[in-house]
Amino acid sequence: MLGLMQNWPLTVDKIIDHANHWHGSREVVSRSIEGPIVRTTYARIHDRAKRLSNALKGLGIQAGDRVATLAWNTGRHIEAWYGIMGIGAVCHTLNPRLFAEQLCYIINHAEDQVIFTDLTFLPILIENRAKLPTVKHFIVMTDEGHMGGFPGALCFETLIDQNSADCAWGGFDENTAAGLCYTSGTTGHPKGVLYSHRSNFLHTLVTMGVDVLGISARDTVLPVVPMFHANAWGLALSGPAAGSKLVMPGQKLDGASVHELLETEGVTFSAAVPTVWQMLLTHLRQTNGTLSTLKRVVIGGSAVPEAIVRGFRDEYGVDVTHAWGMTETSPLGTQATPNAAIAAMGEEEQLRYKLKQGRPPIAIELKLQDDAGVELPHDGTTFGKLKVRGPFVAGAYFRGDGGQILDDAGFFDTGDVATLDEHGFMQITDRAKDVIKSGGEWISSIEIENIAMGHPKAELAAVIGVLHPKWDERPLLLVKLKAGEQGTKDEFLAFLEGKIAKWWTPDDVVFVDDIPLGATGKIDKKLIRDRMKDYVLPTAKAKATA
Repeated sequence: MLGLMQNWPLTVDKIIDHANHWHGSREVVSRSIEGPIVRTTYARIHDRAKRLSNALKGLGIQAGDRVATLAWNTGRHIEAWYGIMGIGAVCHTLNPRLFAEQLCYIINHAEDQVIFTDLTFLPILIENRAKLPTVKHFIVMTDEGHMGGFPGALCFETLIDQNSADCAWGGFDENTAAGLCYTSGTTGHPKGVLYSHRSNFLHTLVTMGVDVLGISARDTVLPVVPMFHANAWGLALSGPAAGSKLVMPGQKLDGASVHELLETEGVTFSAAVPTVWQMLLTHLRQTNGTLSTLKRVVIGGSAVPEAIVRGFRDEYGVDVTHAWGMTETSPLGTQATPNAAIAAMGEEEQLRYKLKQGRPPIAIELKLQDDAGVELPHDGTTFGKLKVRGPFVAGAYFRGDGGQILDDAGFFDTGDVATLDEHGFMQITDRAKDVIKSGGEWISSIEIENIAMGHPKAELAAVIGVLHPKWDERPLLLVKLKAGEQGTKDEFLAFLEGKIAKWWTPDDVVFVDDIPLGATGKIDKKLIRDRMKDYVLPTAKAKATA
């Protein structure tokens, strides 16, 4: 027997419809690419997005066609998103931090027909235009006065002015493709994750929960995390769904620029990767700045150093919560919001859990397995392969790349090594390819990095495994010091003492001028390993001599 409820397809056009009907006057504020602060509303975004939908139809775009965006977080980018998805086309967000060769590969693999671009990225598109045979139109997200020198490109504002807002949205199956986002491609070519309207809608509902992002109509939200990073962690959808004021930072993500928006717009909630918050903390300390309205920060993308959590909490009264996810999970998979038992603990005990990646919300299932596929206990200490299943987790890659990606039970292997504790809190200990295997045991490079980052002289820290004739691998700590600082190996090893198992202690410390970050803001271990490929540990030299 089936239920007798209405069939109301979960399509994302209904999200901006809701924002228009019930939160139409709520502001969306952008630091524009041209420079000035620009103010609009959900009602105006709704109107302009429909005009863009008609413009795209006039250019021949049909349901299922891929339309790309190469853009920062602005109101115009939101308009493009909903204008594309509302007519059943697929919004393909391009990551401008990728190399030109990777961008060309992704655009051609997706067979994008139109690219919406910010002014920032005109040079790369002009230079590589001949390598993009499927792209029929480039739309520059500006007005006629700022178009720049891209022959044949169309003007965003002109298209809006020339088209009507009378456009029918939706009317298609909720499983219709809505968005396409490619993985960062740290191994091989990037792979496309194809979100459906249903998966995006369900992800939006889940992340709005108080134990996840928990944003409301009373919040002012600053999504520093880019819209090209797995839907800005859903904030470009959950913000309108909740009726939150949105503050879009454009291309200026330095500490001073982020602080200006936080204060002038009365931001209460924000989300970004750890490097952004490290820059903000540095700026606040250097300028004696204050955070007068910010209450909560969600950090994800990579493990958050304890020093950042303590800095926000102790110096500025801001609650920092860790989250974990990936492109394949839409992306939020866990959030480190305390449960009742943890909330009853003291502040320092709670901190131990806030440094973990958190517990899964409804609709996300997690499990740990060993190499033989045996499920592992949730004891907080046993490392295992992290697998995930749920309605907004990828079931396959676009065009079948990578083949079968689910196990027999329908779980996706995240490629992470993690632990799960008795409270259901998950902690990433490494990427499977980064875990250090020493004498048959595993060492977490991430845990050592996070502790080393707490040293007052450290700006960034990275740990890799280096070959050792006796132990297979031993950890090497690389440190980028803050400007003007001097450091020694002994003082960093002394700082780690008592905070990690003795046998985890790095065999050496190397001070470097740069620790490279990948396209998503994470430490690029692959590049570091390549740079250090000829490095020999002093302990390995001693063993060889003996």
